[in-house]
Parts: sequence; C-alpha cells; structure tokens
Amino acid sequence: MATRAYLLLETAVGRTREVATQLRGVEGIKAVDVVTGPYDIITLMEAEDINSIGDIVTSKVHIIPGVVRSVTCVAVGSP
Repeated sequence: MATRAYLLLETAVGRTREVATQLRGVEGIKAVDVVTGPYDIITLMEAEDINSIGDIVTSKVHIIPGVVRSVTCVAVGSP
C-alpha cells in the first residue's frame, strides 16, 4: 500500500502559479491546489514509503525556484 502525504508550501511573492505548474510535473505528486491562508500551495503525494516521500520533497520540490518553506504531513490512516 502506498504512503500518502500532504505537502504544504509557502512560495516567494509572485511565484505561486509558476511553482504550482512545476509541481504538476513531479512524479509522485497526485494533486496540486493553490489555496488561500497561511500556505500558498497544498499538494497530495503518494509514494512507496515514507523515505520515498522524503526523497521527493528534498530532491524534487525544494529545488524549485520560489519554494520558500514546506511542511510535510504524512497520512496515518483513514476512517
């Protein structure tokens, strides 16, 4: 069973849509939503395990210009 996580991102001013477009091309990211509130983008990620989630975040997301900060929330179960 795949591991699911939500990635909450803050972006540099004026870079949100550009970052969202690049995220849509990252393998393992299943959904990308530009949102209002304390975060600019929320993504849904799925990967083989928690280490794979971490690899996607550190090697594919953090390198996107305009990404300022991220919070990764790993899903631990469903109702």
